[in-house]
Amino acid sequence: MLKYFLLNTGISVFDLISHPNEMIRDLGKFIREKVFINYTAKQWGIPIDEIDQTVINRVPVIIGYDDTYFRDRFQMMPTFGYTSLITNILNHKDIDIKVNINVKQLLSINLDINEIFFINQKFNGIVFFTGAIDEFLDYKFGVLPYRSLNLVFEDHDVEYYQSNSVINYPNEESFTRITEFKYLMPALPSTGKGTTILKEYPVEYKSNGIYEPFYPIVNDKSTEIYAKYVLAIKKIRNLHLCGRLAEYKYYNMDSVILNALILSDGTK
Repeated sequence: MLKYFLLNTGISVFDLISHPNEMIRDLGKFIREKVFINYTAKQWGIPIDEIDQTVINRVPVIIGYDDTYFRDRFQMMPTFGYTSLITNILNHKDIDIKVNINVKQLLSINLDINEIFFINQKFNGIVFFTGAIDEFLDYKFGVLPYRSLNLVFEDHDVEYYQSNSVINYPNEESFTRITEFKYLMPALPSTGKGTTILKEYPVEYKSNGIYEPFYPIVNDKSTEIYAKYVLAIKKIRNLHLCGRLAEYKYYNMDSVILNALILSDGTK
C-alpha cells in the first residue's frame, strides 16, 4: 500500500476500488461491502449508488495506524460541556429567546417585492435564517429531502458500557452507532457508579412528524430544488442563510461555526 499511498493519509474508498492494482481494488471492494454498503442503506434509507459521492468521502480509509476519526491538529471539547457553553451564549443581554413558536408566526417573506416582514411590519434589519428553507417558504419550489434520527438514551449500571466513546455498527443492528459520553468529558466529576449511552436509529423525516431534519439528502434533484430557493433568497438583501438546514449542506460542527463567524463578520 505504501508504494501507492503516503502513510497516515485518508483516501476515498472509491480510489481503492478504481485503483489499477488488483489487490488494492479487492481491498476496496471488501471495505465497501463490510463498512459502507449496509451502513449507508441504514443511514440514508437508499442504496449506496444513489448517494452523492461527497457524502461517502466524508469517511476516508486511513492508510496507517491512526485510529482517530478527524484529522484536525486541534480537537477539544468545551471545558464544562456544550450545555454550559450554549447557556452562556443565550444569557447575553442582547438575545431575546422565544420558544414553542413557529418562526412563520413572527417572520414572513414576500417574494413578489423581495421584502421581510416581522410581526406584519416591514423589517430592514439583518436576518440570519438557520431553519429548513423549503418549509419556511411553504415548499414553493418543491420539498427538500432529509433524514432524521430517533435518539434513544440508555442508563447502565456499569462503569463503562463500551471500549471507546463512539462505536459504529455498520451491518446487522438497526442503529448506526453508540456514543458513551463519559469518555468525552473525563475532566468532569464522575461517581463511577453508572454510565449513559446514546443509540442512533436513522428514520425518515417528515415535516409533520415527531423527528427533526438532521441530514440533507444531496443528489441531483435536491440540488436543483435548493438552487431555486437560493436564487429567490438572494434577491432579499437583508436575509442570509446559515447552517445545515438553511444552506442544505452536510456540515460538521467546526465548519458550520466557522462559516457562521465569517458570515457575521461580512454583514457588520
